[in-house]
Amino acid sequence: MTITIGVHSSNPSLYHLYHLSRLGLAQEELAPLGETVVFHPYTNGVRTGELLTQGVIDFGGTGSTPPVTAQATGHDIVYTAVSAPRPEHGALLVPEDSPVHTVADLKGATVHLAIGSWQTHLIAKALDDAGLSYATDITAVRSNDDSEHLLRTGAIAGWVAQGAQLAAARRTGGLRTLVRTGDIITDRSVFFARRDLAESRPEIIEALTRALQRADDWAAAHPRQAAEIAAADLGGSADDWETALRALPWRIEPVTDAFIAEQQEAADIFHRTGFIERPVTVARALADAATEKAA
Repeated sequence: MTITIGVHSSNPSLYHLYHLSRLGLAQEELAPLGETVVFHPYTNGVRTGELLTQGVIDFGGTGSTPPVTAQATGHDIVYTAVSAPRPEHGALLVPEDSPVHTVADLKGATVHLAIGSWQTHLIAKALDDAGLSYATDITAVRSNDDSEHLLRTGAIAGWVAQGAQLAAARRTGGLRTLVRTGDIITDRSVFFARRDLAESRPEIIEALTRALQRADDWAAAHPRQAAEIAAADLGGSADDWETALRALPWRIEPVTDAFIAEQQEAADIFHRTGFIERPVTVARALADAATEKAA
């Protein structure tokens, strides 16, 4: 059997597992089980649930929002592991001289973010905590290459930045952090798989989790090399990437009740604000849980 691992640049653990494929970390873990590994690169992590359902990939990972939206659209996924919390992974930035000093001050404003990513979870919960609605109280626009410029010129009120972009923006100066990610959500990387694989071959899931931790161990021990890989592949400076990568925990943890509760809170907010069209019971995305059928 060949196990196909989905990989995209927004998931650091999978990204480095893929780029370290020359070291054979995944293959070394799966070979004793008689399995081989291939990688399927793609650009949009929001599609991970769809790719699992279609059988294009067997295992993937994203931030916190895509597995919730995957369940909401009827994809039968199973959570397998999470990263440790990433409190410094991203931030909601505003201009230094902005009149916006609290999340409540964003009412009626335009905010750029990676819609459908963990950033949606961050903004939706921050607004909900402030008594505002993601659907009606801000204009959420998908971030792009001009987002930082638009923020600095006052064309938009806020921008959620992450990774090397966040490091570069802070290095340049002139912006301040309105919301620190770790003050609102844990912002974990989330790993999930097809239900049939997770339930019939748990030893494969365990092997893949070990491979992820080995990739994390390498990145933690070689931050400069990891940064140079990302800069060459994705753009930006190696210095900014190193700053960003050093802020990550590089630790894989089991799925806990606390994590499921946080995901359920996000799902409830998403449904209440219309970001997803149907309610989601997050616990159904656990191995041996009742399967959530498509509406």
